[in-house]
Amino acid sequence: MTATDTIVLIPARMAATRLPGKPLLDIAGLPMIVHVLRRAEEAGIGRVVVATDGQEIADAVTAHGGEVVMTSADHPSGSDRIFEALTKLDPAGAVRTIVNVQGDLPTIPPGDIRAAVDLLADAAVDIGTLAAEIRTEEEHLSPNVVKLIGSPLDARRLRALYFTRATAPYGDGPRYHHIGLYAYRRSALERFVSLSPSVLEMREKLEQLRALEAGMRIDAAIVRSVPLGVDTPADLETARRILQTS
Repeated sequence: MTATDTIVLIPARMAATRLPGKPLLDIAGLPMIVHVLRRAEEAGIGRVVVATDGQEIADAVTAHGGEVVMTSADHPSGSDRIFEALTKLDPAGAVRTIVNVQGDLPTIPPGDIRAAVDLLADAAVDIGTLAAEIRTEEEHLSPNVVKLIGSPLDARRLRALYFTRATAPYGDGPRYHHIGLYAYRRSALERFVSLSPSVLEMREKLEQLRALEAGMRIDAAIVRSVPLGVDTPADLETARRILQTS
């Protein structure tokens, strides 16, 4: 993988029930989406593009020197949005690795983005993602914290067997909080978006289960901590404190 055959796509849209206009909210003098753009650029793995259906988002990104591609407003998921973006940006198929970085992760460490991509050096892996060990009882029990159940391959890597909102696996030992950042082989992304939603995906409301049910392999790099996802006003204030002092 090289910087010429890898692209980072950041899906972003204005609609958000708990935090309207989220991508454009100010954090330390910059719109949140620009912070995510900067973290992705700092990863140094390839071209970075924001994929959006909102002209306000596009204007904010271009005003700060970023690249944007406009996509449909009708996509059911971020995966569908990045696939449309990919086909518009690279119809010839030169890009072989696509990284999907959520647009509400303004504090994501650039090294963690690279860690997900590095997993694809193993030819058996279709999709790379991230996980961090759960440290609090609240996270263990919360259905809002998605747990990655996996087989350890080494001290910093798991092969994913299942994703769940339940408190799992049972018994002593670590549990892992799944971080929803994905590095896809192009063939894996093409296959994924062609599949219908799967039974377990719909039951758990977790899109990544579609890939596992279809026999695709997902590996996870174990990182130090879960990056702050900005979903509520309290999250926004936390992000402002972190980035104001960094």
